Amino acid sequence: MKVLVYSDDAGTRDEVRQAIGRRPAADVPFVEIVECATEPKVHQWLGSGEIDVAVLDGETQPAGGMGVARQAKDEVYDCPPICLIIARRDDRWLADWSKADAVVPQPIEPIVLADAVADLMRRRSSSRLNAK
Repeated sequence: MKVLVYSDDAGTRDEVRQAIGRRPAADVPFVEIVECATEPKVHQWLGSGEIDVAVLDGETQPAGGMGVARQAKDEVYDCPPICLIIARRDDRWLADWSKADAVVPQPIEPIVLADAVADLMRRRSSSRLNAK
């Protein structure tokens, strides 16, 4: 499955990639990570239909992951599940507004992020099987 990772910070993208690993759980497929540092590239990938799960950094500049998530959920047909990384606990209401399917806090705890991504991968597999 393809997992998109969006952040303007290469260190954050690396941290997410390491947390997810090649396979975030034994019962999900291996992942191929697609990294993006710009909003236009994220929309290009999400619109392609090739992405199974997206992990978006809420602190990315100039277009934060929350706004990108909201736009994708409103505009992308069969939008993949989105996991949003938030820096502040008080941003939870914005994460809800963004229509994110999962939310993980910073600093990133690898097990928490891997579990969230694995859950979203399971959901995506299930929804795609039911749609056929």
